[in-house]
Amino acid sequence: MKIFKAFWKRLSTPSKAAAGVVLFMGFLGGLLFWGAFNTGMEATNSEEFCSSCHAPIVKEIQETIHYSNRSGVRAICSDCHVPHNWSDKIVRKVQASKELFAFAIGTIDTEEKFKAKRGYLAGREWHRMKQNDSQECRNCHEFDYMDFSEQGPRSAKQHSTALAKGEKTCVDCHKGIAHKLPDMSEVDGW
Repeated sequence: MKIFKAFWKRLSTPSKAAAGVVLFMGFLGGLLFWGAFNTGMEATNSEEFCSSCHAPIVKEIQETIHYSNRSGVRAICSDCHVPHNWSDKIVRKVQASKELFAFAIGTIDTEEKFKAKRGYLAGREWHRMKQNDSQECRNCHEFDYMDFSEQGPRSAKQHSTALAKGEKTCVDCHKGIAHKLPDMSEVDGW
């Protein structure tokens, strides 16, 4: 019993040196955790990672203006599907973990299965983008910086009206801008 009390006293009143070591180890552990966490977050934002489950979509985007254009600016999957601010990014990554699980159990592990679920998946993504006012689009495309005189008459009218009224978000008009549209009869609410 005396040994236990002495041991407990030693643990409950550590020396300054021991406290410093514990504090330093905690700090070092925190840095290592943050570095590994951030590396993992960035790795899951790569096209290689996305194409491991969404190969048909990644192949399809290569035919769009977002992939290859005269300016050389290229968007990758995470630019449009992962919020850029940190807290929203974490929420989206947690949501995406369900997608990884669905792929792992075989829900969309073949191109045929993916095509069968495409309408549902697109509708879910459009709903998410509508809820956040197409924030990922607005990271690159902002009404305030658009030169309407360089746009076609219809586009200029639609963009300036949407800007004035503030009623629409990008995804209301621009579904299929980077991907082929699914069978719209399979998409709820659109």
